[in-house]
Amino acid sequence: MPRYTETNIGITDEQVALKESVHKFCKEVLRPASLELDRIPDPEDVISKDSVFWRAMKKAYELGYHAAIIPQEHGGRGLGALETHIFLEEVGWASAEFAIAIGATAFPFIAAANTMDEDLVRDLVKPFAADKEARYVGCWAITEPDHGSDSLMPGTKEFSDPGIRFQTTARRDGDYWVINGQKSSWVSNGIIATHALTFLTIDASQGMNGGGVAIVPLDLAGVSRGRSLDKLGQRALNQGEIVFDGVRIPQNYMVSQPETYPFMMNATLALANAAIGTMFTGVARAAYEEALDYCKVRIQGGKPICEHQWIQQKLFEMFAKVESARALSRAAMIYNTETMPPVLELSIASKVHCTKVAFEVANDAVQLFGSYGLSKGYTIEKIFRDARSSLIADGCNEVLALAAAKVLLTNY
Repeated sequence: MPRYTETNIGITDEQVALKESVHKFCKEVLRPASLELDRIPDPEDVISKDSVFWRAMKKAYELGYHAAIIPQEHGGRGLGALETHIFLEEVGWASAEFAIAIGATAFPFIAAANTMDEDLVRDLVKPFAADKEARYVGCWAITEPDHGSDSLMPGTKEFSDPGIRFQTTARRDGDYWVINGQKSSWVSNGIIATHALTFLTIDASQGMNGGGVAIVPLDLAGVSRGRSLDKLGQRALNQGEIVFDGVRIPQNYMVSQPETYPFMMNATLALANAAIGTMFTGVARAAYEEALDYCKVRIQGGKPICEHQWIQQKLFEMFAKVESARALSRAAMIYNTETMPPVLELSIASKVHCTKVAFEVANDAVQLFGSYGLSKGYTIEKIFRDARSSLIADGCNEVLALAAAKVLLTNY
C-alpha cells in the first residue's frame, strides 16, 4: 500500500481501491522495469521490440492506464481530477520516465476527443482507448531546436512578437494542411509514437499567437525521425526529433488555429504542468521513502543513523516537503481539471515547486546514503538523476516562473 497518510477525509472506497491497485502494479511492474531499463547503455535498445519497456507498456495499456482521462463514452477510464492525481502520483513514485511516457501518449487523443469531431473520435479516440497492445502511442511535439520554454508564455508581449515563432509551419492546400519543419530531440515518445500533437505556426505575423495545433499520424509520407536521445536521467523515457517535409494532413486534423491557439496553449500547459507536478510529488515521495528505510538499518556510531538527531531533523524536513508538494499539486490538478479557463499560474506553481521538492528531497536522500547514494546499485542514485531532469523538462522552471509572474502582475 502507498505509505502516506491520506488527508482527504472524504476519499471514497473506490478511490482507495484505485490507489492500492495502481500502487501494486507500479511496485510489481513499472519500478522493476524502470531499474532494468536504466542500466541499458544504448537508448535505442530500450525501445527494441523485445525490450521490457514494451512489456511494461502493454500491461499499462491492458489496465486502461493510457486512457485514464479519456471519457468513458469513448472507451476510456474517465478518471476524475482526484483520481487522476492519485494515479499519476503512484506512477511517478514508481518511475518518472514511465509516468511521462504514459501521460504523453494520450495527448493527441485527448485533443481529438475535445474537438467532439465525430470522425476524429471514431478514427482516433476510440481505437486508442480500446488498444491493449500499445499500437497507438502519442507524443507532444512542441520543442524545437531554436524554441523551447519561450513557446510557453501565452499572455506576454513576447508571445505576439513576429520574431518569436515556431519554425514548424502549416499552410492550407485545399482540403489539406501541409506541414514543414523540425521538432527537437526532446519530444517525449518521439521515436516510438504513432501520432504527434504538433504545435506549429500558421500566421507568422502574429508570432506565437499565430500558432496552430495539429494531430499528425507519423506514418505519413514526409515524416522522418532521428535517434533516441542519450541523457542523464529518465533514461527509459524515449525522446527524439521529428522532421516534417511536406506532410499532408486532412483539414479536420488541425484542431486549433490562431483564433483559438492562445486558449489551447493555456489549457495544454495547465494540464501538462499540473501532471508534472503530480508525477514529481511521487518522485519526491519515493526518494523520501528510500531514505527513511535506509536510515533505519544503516549503523553508525553503534546505532541506526535514524537515532541521531540531525538525521531525524532531516527526515522530518523531507517529509514536510513531500506533503507540501502533494497539497499544491492536488489543488492545481483538481481546480484546473474542473474549471475553465484554467488558472495557469497555479499549474506552473505546482510544476516548479514539486520538481524543486523532488530534487531537494532526492539530493538530501543521497546525502543520507553517503557513498552508497552515489552507487548504481541503489535506487536513490537513479531517482536523483530523474529528479534533476525535471527542473528543465516541460519548460525550465526559471522561464515558467517568469510567465506565471507576469500573469500575477496583470491579474492580481
